[in-house]
Amino acid sequence: MTGGSWTDRLGICSVTLRHLSPAEVIDVTRDAGLRRIEWGADVHAPPTDLGRVAEVRELTLAAGLTVASYGSYWRAGVSPLAELTSVVTAASTLCAPRIRVWAGEIGTDVADGSTWDTVVDSLREGCAVARDHGIELALEFHPDTLTDSVDTTLDLLERVGDDALRTYWQPRLDEETGPSVEGLRRLVTVLAGIHVFSWWPGANRLRLHERSELWSAVADCLVRDAEPCDLLLEFVPDDDPTLVAAETATLHDLILATVA
Repeated sequence: MTGGSWTDRLGICSVTLRHLSPAEVIDVTRDAGLRRIEWGADVHAPPTDLGRVAEVRELTLAAGLTVASYGSYWRAGVSPLAELTSVVTAASTLCAPRIRVWAGEIGTDVADGSTWDTVVDSLREGCAVARDHGIELALEFHPDTLTDSVDTTLDLLERVGDDALRTYWQPRLDEETGPSVEGLRRLVTVLAGIHVFSWWPGANRLRLHERSELWSAVADCLVRDAEPCDLLLEFVPDDDPTLVAAETATLHDLILATVA
């Protein structure tokens, strides 16, 4: 796979710049040379305001950018299905091909069989609703959900058994580079996208180059083993928009270095 195929998929999650207006997010994104935006449902494109969602879509397209996905906060097994229906309507209005969803609200260390069954059933219902609009769902790979590890994510995807459901990947807190990348490699066939950030140790926000060993290995894994998917910048230090261009350049160079 060529590096160009991947650099075309570089983008940003609008929650990275939650304090900016949609127009300002678009300006930062375009000026940095990014191509795509995952619009967050919390501030920038709330599903309760379809007029605002349509405006965000038009601003995005007018800037020559692509809507990568819709970053919802719908939690399978917790949020009602009717809420997802509203989210799907908003995603369709936004022209988003994918919706980010969450697998419950507790981690696998405390989730019992009933919790698993409820989340699985909810995701199956959600996939059916999304499919009717030509939209796929993608799980947030995150602590305190049923996708808090690679093993449980694969288990959940298998239990749901629907090709309309995939998963995001992001570095797990305090996980070393080796096991982190090996986990990513196990998910390459079910990846919807990558949330790109450097937290180390704990939730201490770093620049990408400060964890270049991790992101170089991630880029190598993706280019060698995965089909191109979205790589979306998230959580820059201090939510500073002036860092986005440099972080974009770092990510771009790491990808191109794998095919040099």
